[in-house]
Amino acid sequence: MNDAYVEWLVKRKTPGYAILVKGLLILLCIVSFFVMMMLPLGFIILLLAIAGVYFIFPMMDLEFEYLAVNDQLSIDKIMGQRRRKRVWEGTIDQIEILAPVDSYLLKDAERKDMKTLDFSSRQPGAKVYGMVAQKDGVATKILLEPNEKLLNHLWQRGPRKVVK
Repeated sequence: MNDAYVEWLVKRKTPGYAILVKGLLILLCIVSFFVMMMLPLGFIILLLAIAGVYFIFPMMDLEFEYLAVNDQLSIDKIMGQRRRKRVWEGTIDQIEILAPVDSYLLKDAERKDMKTLDFSSRQPGAKVYGMVAQKDGVATKILLEPNEKLLNHLWQRGPRKVVK
């Protein structure tokens, strides 16, 4: 088989509030440990604090994996390097345009009622592309950061849809 396969992983910048939330959760664990020593129900509070750390910490570290196989493009969200969720999937036929986010061609393709999904790193100076896709009658603007290999792959599959 001659399948074309390209994948690219982008790590999202950790927001400032995430450091605060992590610090508060650790502080809650420490305080609940000392409360456990004094109160009989303190053990339940400690277990809740540990569960909060276990479930909330991974949500603060996000990565996005762009995967292109032939005419299929899928974007997965990876939380804490252990949970994966498919957040968008489509074909080249569903893509109307893929262009740099500041391109006039992208601005012309945007509509008022369009939903925007941000799958970029949110790093300052990153080369962000916007993709307008029509899927199930709903137009969506998707922000992503493809590398040259992924851009070339998508350009080969839909040369009129990709602006480099």
